[in-house]
Amino acid sequence: MTEQRAKIVILGGGFGGLYTALRLSQLPWEPGQKPEMVLVDQSDRFLFSPLLYELLTGELQTWEIAPTFQEILENTGIRFYQGVVSGIDIDQQRVHLQDGPEISYDRLVLALGGETPIDIVPGATSYTYPFRSLPDVYRLEERLRVLEESEADKIRVAIVGGGYSGVELACKLADRLGERGRFRLIELSDQILRTSPEFNREAASKALEARNVFIDLETKVESIGQDSISLEYKNQVDTIPVDLVIWTVGIRVSPVVRSLPIKQNQRGQISTTPTLQVLDHPEIFALGDLADCLDAEGQQVPTTAQAAFQQADYTAWNIWATLTNRPLLPFRYQYLGEMMTLGIDNATLTGLGIKLDGPLAYLARRVAYLYRLPTLDHRLKVGFNWLVRPIIETLSK
Repeated sequence: MTEQRAKIVILGGGFGGLYTALRLSQLPWEPGQKPEMVLVDQSDRFLFSPLLYELLTGELQTWEIAPTFQEILENTGIRFYQGVVSGIDIDQQRVHLQDGPEISYDRLVLALGGETPIDIVPGATSYTYPFRSLPDVYRLEERLRVLEESEADKIRVAIVGGGYSGVELACKLADRLGERGRFRLIELSDQILRTSPEFNREAASKALEARNVFIDLETKVESIGQDSISLEYKNQVDTIPVDLVIWTVGIRVSPVVRSLPIKQNQRGQISTTPTLQVLDHPEIFALGDLADCLDAEGQQVPTTAQAAFQQADYTAWNIWATLTNRPLLPFRYQYLGEMMTLGIDNATLTGLGIKLDGPLAYLARRVAYLYRLPTLDHRLKVGFNWLVRPIIETLSK
C-alpha cells in the first residue's frame, strides 16, 4: 500500500507565502515523498510591492512587478487556488475558501499579510485612497487621470503618513504632477521616517524639500470630506481644501487570522517560536505581517518585505525538516539595510557599509530588486526589458 503524501497548504502569495512555496519545491525530497503543495491567494498575481510606486510614473509596467501565479508556478508542481480564505479549522486541519473548495492540510503556512485600516477616521473609508495592492494603484491612477485632465490650475494632494510609503509616494507623484502638484505630507509624530537610518532620512528630507512638499508634523487627521481634510495641530483644527487624499498609515491583521484560537498579541499578530511555528501548534507556521516573532537572538523581527523574504527560507527548511526527521533551524534575522525611491531616477540606500543616494542609488536599488524577483525566468525577462527599453525609447524619438 502506497503511503499517502503529506499536504502543505500555504495561505497568502506575498513574499512570505510565495517564496516559501518556491523554496519547498526546490528542496531535496526523496523519490515519491515530495508533498502535495497548494498556494492560495485572493489575487491571480504576485505583487513585488517595493516597486509599486514605479507604476504611477510609468517607469515600470504591471507585468514586470506583478507576474501571474500561473507563470511563476509553472513546472514547480505547486497547485494554485485563487480564492478568499473564509475560515480555518485548526482542530480538523482544514481551510475553508469563500465560494471554493475545502482544503485539508498536514502543514499549514499562514502568510496572509495585512490590510490598511482606513476606517479609523470619519470619512476615510469613503474618500481616501489606500496604496497597498494593484487594485489600489488602478483606482488611484484613474483618479489622477481625472485630475490631470481637468482644467484646475493646481492639484492638491494630501498624503497621510510620513513613513516609507508616504515619503516615496510624495516624491513620485510630485515628479509626475510637476508644477500643478501641491502636496502635504501629514505625520502624527515629530519626524518623518522615524525608524529609518539618518542618512536616508536626510536624503528623503532634501528630496521632499526640492519638490516643495509641505510636511505637517505632530498633526492628527480629524476627518476627511469629499474635497477637504480636517487636521488637528496643537488642539486647533483647520479644514483644508484637497483634491486627493492617500492613506498609507497602519496595518491590520485580517479577521480570519484574528478569529483563530491561538495566542496573539494586542494587534492580532500570531505569536511564534523562533522556528516560526505557532505556539502549541507545531504543524502551523506563521510569517510576515501577521507574525509576532522573536528570532534566535531574541530580537523582534520587523514586518518588512526584507524580513518575510528571509523567513520564507527558514519556513520552507523547517517544514521539510519536520517531514524528513531533521533538526529545525531557529530563524536568525539579518538586517541588510534599507532602500527608498525618492522620485524618478532618484533613490537612497544604506546597508552593509554602503551609503548612496541619487541616480547611482536608484540603479543599485533596481539591481537589488531584480535579483529578488521570484524566478530566474522572470528575472531574465525583466532584466532584458530594462536593458532594451531605453534604447527603444531613444530610437523612437
